[in-house]
Amino acid sequence: MTPQEKAQSLEIDLSPITPGYLNLCIRSGNQLLTSGHVSDAKGVLGKDLGVEEGYAAAKNCMEKILRSVHHTHGSLNGLRCVKLLGCVYSAGDFTDQHLVINGASDLIHELYGKEGDGYHARSALGFAALPTGAAVEVEAIFEIL
Repeated sequence: MTPQEKAQSLEIDLSPITPGYLNLCIRSGNQLLTSGHVSDAKGVLGKDLGVEEGYAAAKNCMEKILRSVHHTHGSLNGLRCVKLLGCVYSAGDFTDQHLVINGASDLIHELYGKEGDGYHARSALGFAALPTGAAVEVEAIFEIL
């Protein structure tokens, strides 16, 4: 199955997006760069939310990113995920940001392959706050093959 077919089988929303204040995904040369996409889940990891809830929030961010990428590129095929930046709204003693952002990485691996076009670089960082109180924010860079 292609990444597009896999996304559709997972029922990821790829419907058109109404343009907003900022561009959610922009093409520059052979790259697609996304804005940060925040989770629907709100709260502080290590205080209000656990790793499992954070993982789901990161996956939610990636689903939104895929919708934006699809809107800009017209397909999820013909792409390689190059880099993810994962931001986690974290309590001061919370140190499992990497496990939270696995929710985004695992979805990329599922669509593009862990050893193929889904094998990406990544940063997972803790933050004192995120916009709207979101638990997680993720941004991505894709290469157009």
